[in-house]
Amino acid sequence: MPIILADYSISEIKSIFIMQGFAGLSLFSVLLLMALGLAIIFGQMGVVNLAHGEFMALGAYMVYLCSQITSDHFPAFQKYYFVVAIGVAFVVAAIFGAFVEWAMIRFLYKRPLDTLLATWGLSLVMQQAFRSIFGAREVTPTLPEWLMGSFKPTDTIDIPINGVFVMILSLLLTLGVYLFMFRSRTGLHMRATVQNRIMSGAVGINTTLVDRFTFALGCGIAGVAGAAFTTIGSTGPDSGSRYIVDTFLVVVFGGAGNMLGTILSSFGIAQAQSISEFFLEGTMGKVATLMGIVVILMLRPQGLFPSKVRV
Repeated sequence: MPIILADYSISEIKSIFIMQGFAGLSLFSVLLLMALGLAIIFGQMGVVNLAHGEFMALGAYMVYLCSQITSDHFPAFQKYYFVVAIGVAFVVAAIFGAFVEWAMIRFLYKRPLDTLLATWGLSLVMQQAFRSIFGAREVTPTLPEWLMGSFKPTDTIDIPINGVFVMILSLLLTLGVYLFMFRSRTGLHMRATVQNRIMSGAVGINTTLVDRFTFALGCGIAGVAGAAFTTIGSTGPDSGSRYIVDTFLVVVFGGAGNMLGTILSSFGIAQAQSISEFFLEGTMGKVATLMGIVVILMLRPQGLFPSKVRV
């Protein structure tokens, strides 16, 4: 690294770190949204959902579909469709998630290996469905003009507007999830079910409905992550699978089910990847980040902020 840095002036290094830092914030936003949904499912329910990335891709494809419909039939609303598309991505992913929990996941509770294999099979089915419906090539929605361009604080620093938008979206959704989990009656039921399922059922909480709603909520948040992803990359059938490993790293590293741990770990991993991949080859940057996480988990296997698990 010192040898690589020697090729740049101090001002160039400063600009590189600032720009890569903002690029890392875009990745952080997508990872945070993905990890929020996965932390709810994995941390609250103990379900290892390997199809979580495909729910992200489903949300991204919904944005693309909304873009095509708007361009073909309602061009006057091109400036506004993206906000509506985010809601569509959430609703479609959540409804499909509720269906998956009803049709498959509810039969596999307390069977982690079976759940892992079943959701892996679901991910393959969803990828093939994306290929059949949208084609094998990657697609990109037409973004509204207000998401294009960048800020230029200095001559050497460009801050993309879409990255700022995605970051604001992820922070607002994180705040909304926090208020929902800790300030609403349904959130109380979810946390009570995690603490003690038998006692929760004894006091009148419908734990079956709580499980279905929890899984749907996690999948819906993944759909919003897919909508955010469309602003920084194109969408293909396997787009979600590229993020699933990083998302699990975020959840495990931060502590399953802990929101603060999820935020801090997603920020740290995104920044480490963004900066290391600039100075190193992309693969080597990922390897360096992964090795750092492995070393930390060896010293602290329960993650940064461990949470209580379901009994």
